[in-house]
Amino acid sequence: MTETESIAYDVVVLGAGPVGENVADRTRAAGLSTAVVESELVGGECSYWACIPSKALLRPVIARADARRVPGVAHLAQGHLEVPAVLSHRDYEVSDWKDDGQVSWLDGIGADLYRGQGRLSGPRRVTVSGHDGEKVLTARHAVAVCTGSRALLPDLPGLAEVNPWTSREATSAKAVPERLVVVGGGVVAAEMATAWAALGSRVTLLVRGKGLLPRMEPFAGELVAESLAEQGVDVRTGTSAESVRREGGTVVVVTDAGDRIEADEILFATGRAPRTEDIGLDTVGLEPGSWLSVDDSLRVTGSEWLYAVGDVNHRALLTHQGKYQARIAGAAIAARAAGVPLLETDPWGTHAATADHGAVPQVVFTDPEAAAVGLSLAEAEQAGRRVRAVDVDLASVAGAGLYAHGYRGRARMVVDLDSETLLGVTFVGPGVGEMIHSATVAVVGEVPIDRLWHAVPSFPTISEIWLRLLEAYRG
Repeated sequence: MTETESIAYDVVVLGAGPVGENVADRTRAAGLSTAVVESELVGGECSYWACIPSKALLRPVIARADARRVPGVAHLAQGHLEVPAVLSHRDYEVSDWKDDGQVSWLDGIGADLYRGQGRLSGPRRVTVSGHDGEKVLTARHAVAVCTGSRALLPDLPGLAEVNPWTSREATSAKAVPERLVVVGGGVVAAEMATAWAALGSRVTLLVRGKGLLPRMEPFAGELVAESLAEQGVDVRTGTSAESVRREGGTVVVVTDAGDRIEADEILFATGRAPRTEDIGLDTVGLEPGSWLSVDDSLRVTGSEWLYAVGDVNHRALLTHQGKYQARIAGAAIAARAAGVPLLETDPWGTHAATADHGAVPQVVFTDPEAAAVGLSLAEAEQAGRRVRAVDVDLASVAGAGLYAHGYRGRARMVVDLDSETLLGVTFVGPGVGEMIHSATVAVVGEVPIDRLWHAVPSFPTISEIWLRLLEAYRG
C-alpha cells in the first residue's frame, strides 16, 4: 500500500467498543460495506476497563454476602476472599487485555478493521494514522462517531504528582492497596468501594453531595451507604478533597473540613468527559472535546451524514443503552442509504431511540444491589406529571426471607395518575438486578395498572413484590 491511500465505504465507524461493533453489525446486516477504526482494543472500555472487569471483581463479593445470609452455609462463607483467584478470574474475563476474539467477530461479520487514530478530515472523510502509514476512508452514506467517554479528573492541587486511579486503574489493578480513598458518590465510586473493601482494602469514601447514587431514589443511596459502613468503609458525605499529594509512597488527602487522610492509592470517580477532543470535529464545524447533540435517530444536529452513538451524545452513559442506540442508528443509516422516503421516527418507531428519554434501566452491583428504570419521583414531579409513589418493604414477601435471612430492601413504583401506567420503578436489595427487566417491560410497554394486576408473580419469589406494590396502590 502507498503511504496515503483513499478507500471508499458505505459507512465508517469511529470506535470499536460495544457501540461501534453494534453499528457495524447492523450496517453489515443491511449489506453496507463498513470500516471500523480503533486506536486501542476492539471491544472498548466496557470489555476491558469497565463493565466486565468490575462485575468480575464484584461477583465473588456478592456471592459471599448472599451465602452469609443463608442458614446452613453461612459458616462456610466467613473467611476472606481468595484475592489471587478473584484477580485471575477478572483477567480471564477480559481475555488478559487481548482483543483477538473481538477482532475475529468483526472479521466474521465482514467489517474491515483499521487500527490507528481516526480523525474526521472533512465531510464524509476519516483519516487514519497507524503504524503502516496514513489512509483516508471516505463514507458514501454515514460516519458514526462511537468513541465513548473517559474519566474526568478534577482540577486539584497536587493531583499530577499523585498518579491517581481512574475507573481504568480501579478495575485492572494487580494488587490490593492496603488503604484506598475513593472520591465520588456515583455508580463507579459505590461499586469500587464495595469491591476493594471486600478484597481487603481499608476504604474511605468521600462524597461531596448528601448521599450516594444521586440519580436514583434517595433510599437507594441510603441503603447502599448503610451497608458499606457495616462492611467497614468510612463513608463521609458532604465532604470534598481540597488537595492531594504524595509523601514518599503515601497519598495524603486534605478535605474541605481540614481532615488529613493517608492512603496508598486514591480513586477519582467524579464524572466523565466525551472522547471527542482529537477526532477532527473542527473540520466539520463542530467543537473538539464537546458532547454531540443528536436527534432520535442518532444523527448529529444539522448534519445529513454524521451520527454520534453511545456516550458521546450524553443521552445515557450506559453500555446497554449505547448498544440500543447503535441498533437504532444502524437501522436509520440503512434505511436512508436505501432511499426510504420517510423514516419511522415517531416515539417507539424503528428509527427512534425513544427509551433514552424515560425508560433507561440500570443496575448498581453493590451489596445490596440497586436497580431502577424510568423516572424517579423527583424527576416525574419536575416534569410536571401528576404522579403517586408507592413504597413497599421488599422483606414483606416470602421469597425475600427464603433468599436471605434478615433480608433488607425496598421497592418503589411511580405511577402516572392520568394514564395509570408506570413512569419508573426502583428496587434495592439482594438479587434485585435480575428483576429490573420486568419493570423495564412494564414502563416501555406502558402497561396499565389494571392489566398488570393479571400478571401473576410466581410464589415464593422476590418478584411477588409486584403484587404487594399493586395492592398498595389499589388500596
